[in-house]
Amino acid sequence: MTKKNDLKNQPGLVDPQYLQENIDVHHSANEISCWTGGSDYQDVELATKRLKEMFVEMGQKTRIERGQMPAQRGAFRKQHGIVYGHFDVLDGIDDELKVGIFGQKNHYECIVRFSSDVATSDPDLKSTLGVGIKLFGVKGQKLIGEGNTADFIMQNIDRFFAKDASQMCAFTTAGVVDHDYPAYLAKHADVQQVLTEMTKEEGSTLSAEYWAILPFKFGHEKVVKYRLRPVDTYRGAPTQSNDYLKEDLVARLQQGSATFQFEIQFRTNPEKMPLDDAQVVWSTKESPYIPIATLTLPKQDITAIGQAEYGSNLAFNIWRTTAAHEPLGSIAHVRKAVYEASAKTRFQANGLPIQEPNQVNLSFEGNTDEEDDCIVTAGIYPPIGVMRVGGSKDYFIGPEVPNPLPRTEDHAYRDEQGLLKRQAAKFRIYGFNAAGKAVKELTMDNAKIVWHSHLANQKSSWYEFQIALDIPEAKNAAPSLLRNNDVADRSKLLIDGGKQSVNARNAKKGHEFVGYFMDQKVYLGEMHTDAQGRLLMLGGHGVSRNVNGDIAITFANNSGWHDDISDGPVTAEVEYQGVQLQVDPAWVICAPPDYAPMQKSVRTMWDLMRSVAVNAGMLTRPERPSFKKDILPIFERMTNLQWVNAGFAAAFGHNGAFNYTTPEWIARLGNPSLAYTEMRRTISNNFRRFGEPGADAPQLWPWLYGDAISIPTTGSERQHATLSELQLSFLEQWVKGDFIADYVDPEVCPHAAEPTDIDNVPVAKQPDTLTRAAMEFCLADAFHPGCEMTWPMRTADMYMKPFRLKHSPRGIQVDTTYYGAQMNVDTLTLAQGPLLGGQVPGGITRWMAIPWQTDTASCRDGYTSDYDPYLPTFWPARVPNTILNEQRYAESINPELDPQTRLEAFHFRTDWLDDLPLYGQEVTYTAQINSMIYNFNKLAVVQGKPGVDNDPNFPNQMQVAVTPDVKTDKDDELLLVAELAKKLISGGQGGDKALPKRPQKRSRFDLGVVDKVTRFNKGLPKLK
Repeated sequence: MTKKNDLKNQPGLVDPQYLQENIDVHHSANEISCWTGGSDYQDVELATKRLKEMFVEMGQKTRIERGQMPAQRGAFRKQHGIVYGHFDVLDGIDDELKVGIFGQKNHYECIVRFSSDVATSDPDLKSTLGVGIKLFGVKGQKLIGEGNTADFIMQNIDRFFAKDASQMCAFTTAGVVDHDYPAYLAKHADVQQVLTEMTKEEGSTLSAEYWAILPFKFGHEKVVKYRLRPVDTYRGAPTQSNDYLKEDLVARLQQGSATFQFEIQFRTNPEKMPLDDAQVVWSTKESPYIPIATLTLPKQDITAIGQAEYGSNLAFNIWRTTAAHEPLGSIAHVRKAVYEASAKTRFQANGLPIQEPNQVNLSFEGNTDEEDDCIVTAGIYPPIGVMRVGGSKDYFIGPEVPNPLPRTEDHAYRDEQGLLKRQAAKFRIYGFNAAGKAVKELTMDNAKIVWHSHLANQKSSWYEFQIALDIPEAKNAAPSLLRNNDVADRSKLLIDGGKQSVNARNAKKGHEFVGYFMDQKVYLGEMHTDAQGRLLMLGGHGVSRNVNGDIAITFANNSGWHDDISDGPVTAEVEYQGVQLQVDPAWVICAPPDYAPMQKSVRTMWDLMRSVAVNAGMLTRPERPSFKKDILPIFERMTNLQWVNAGFAAAFGHNGAFNYTTPEWIARLGNPSLAYTEMRRTISNNFRRFGEPGADAPQLWPWLYGDAISIPTTGSERQHATLSELQLSFLEQWVKGDFIADYVDPEVCPHAAEPTDIDNVPVAKQPDTLTRAAMEFCLADAFHPGCEMTWPMRTADMYMKPFRLKHSPRGIQVDTTYYGAQMNVDTLTLAQGPLLGGQVPGGITRWMAIPWQTDTASCRDGYTSDYDPYLPTFWPARVPNTILNEQRYAESINPELDPQTRLEAFHFRTDWLDDLPLYGQEVTYTAQINSMIYNFNKLAVVQGKPGVDNDPNFPNQMQVAVTPDVKTDKDDELLLVAELAKKLISGGQGGDKALPKRPQKRSRFDLGVVDKVTRFNKGLPKLK
């Protein structure tokens, strides 16, 4: 004879001989119907009526009348999650088990509700757990209600605190009416004991066992109890979070499925297995539980739109089943009436129809026309393109994916003369269907396209930069006066490059944007097209001049100077299949060179613009962050800054204490397990959060200067930078484990690697990919004033759509509107002001430094050297501070050298600005910023190089500063070293007295003279 225990390794099978020998106790229909176990029937009816009054009238309805909205259940109010699943009857069960629901069919779709019997705001710890299972597709008349559903209700204890309806009524009366539970419990130790057992700790709703407690008919003559047992042995552990059960459920089902075994226990001994004493646990020795079905909860996102609400609107009742599974006992009788009345009350209060759903309907499908290929609108992408200046006439295309392959070819960023190539901004047009899905790229192969643009430079005609005008410190800063305020004819200061259009493929010549500064010709760039007619925008050559021959003396507001930075609108006329399409316009900005093209700042311009769009309601906030795309990049960026700053190298770099990008760390950081909650919290607490005590501390992450930097500090929390609001909120979710654990090591699974070419990205995702790629390689810190764009980009009303700037209603023209002798904060709120009235050519870059080189040469690291010579820092992702040069790199990878020599060579960093020629007996700030104007082409670009394989002391990939051999010193258009030296020798402003025989190559000097950070050390009050 086969015993039940012998069947453990045979899931789904039950021995027929076991059934015959162990379930041979038959009961007459009369015995089963006398479920009251000796209780008077009228007493049960009275108990039911009183319990209904106390639970519904005195409890639930009173809470509703006092303002509870939406109305909640009378019991098990705290919902942890609504889960879709399927309930499958096991193959091979004996015919005697194919009763009712278990005999109709083998597969049911179902909804499962996990909850606790506490108030919604109460902690999960030691709460009684409940699970409601609603099967769909169950045929036949139900004991209550109509429809094709059937319910099971269970909780995580194998007994009930009250043995029958009378005791349950007496207990409830003691608390609800007499307000004296302790007195009742003192007299009923049995009730107290069960209540104590009901408050046990559970680590997870998916690892708890559940019992139906009450007996149920199983056909005409047999009686059973139900149990739900988890298959997974991973139990989890409680945390301090009030809602840890929900957090655990969300995280687990995001990672994979969960399975339970549904089991039945036959009543084989009427004397020891009463029908109306719910405190008695039926012996599993006399009658073991038999597996009869499995409940599978597939991997899913239970926080999807509408899912929680769908579950809240469901009603569960053990009487919603067929007659073959009728509930037995007086408590079952009570539940029928009380649960039904409670559901009716809740539905009426919430304005919901009292009816059962006829199908599973969890997912919000969104726009159902997404697959339609009918193009109704079009848009230019990226919405903001970035071109960069360079001394060369050659160019390369800027990033089109967020993680492009490193450019390692010899002339990746320089031409054969050693001059920096310009970065071109490439624009594409996509056609969208009515659902807003990109269905096709529109090129001159399939559409008629005419491109238009208009570039301008308003820097010299605009207002000075003093400080970001959208922060509190601006109210106490020096006023922003008009630059060159001694020039009456402001139009002579505004460089209008004019309008250009192109409607042909492979346009390589002409279409230049040329303007004038004080009657001197200035080239701002030109427009090209590729073989498909996509637009290529090119900026200037990095030429900056002073009409009076004066040298530069400050970082941002140099009189008489102009540069060839610009920006302006990009629009297109598109005719597709004979229809003129409406085309969302774009913008193009020109920026300084990117000397560290593989680096991203910790908070990028994409992070900032995304946060602005979410806060303004223009963009839907993701329910939870992606570990791969939202969390891990924060740490990766800090690690990658090791190649441009010695401080980041020591802490976050290879083998650094905070290098969280190793496979071991990524495995922990990307695991939402509650076991790592405190680890995540302690890491998250290192990030600066404005408004919290100590936010001005320099040691908080990220180690970057902020918008209100002042040396010495004024105590402002904006002395240093922080992450975007959205990034910080994502970190809070990450701490709780509420994130998508979607990281897969691309070295293990190559298909998980991010696309490195836009053509490998599905068309529907190409627009967003181009947007992110363009803005992730732009800086958002510090806006002092900034590298590519500055503080106005934080103004939501600057945008017509997320990431897409609002164009001026006056059309494509240069704006010559000014707002008085000085710019103040009030000007920013004007409806037709410089921010809210729509943008005009030159309107974005006019807020930047003039010329750009003086600010680039001023953005240093470690201004307070007694704290740290390298930290905090300004813009290392674009303007390196300390780099691994080619000599030290060669020593690091040379296997013939002593290991210690190689290690020291790897960790030795040199100052990036050491390659800048400086003239004078002493190195001065003035000499440095002026040399940058003429020699910016001579500075190294940090590029990818092979590292050392299989050696823990060195990474297998490195980034090395490649110093050029510029061969065009005689080109007076680009490198006017002689003029500079002559001006400095003659005692010009800030110049040196004598010219040494050789240029000095020391970039470190007294940073206390740099007015970029010392202007407010007396006048800017401490603001919190």
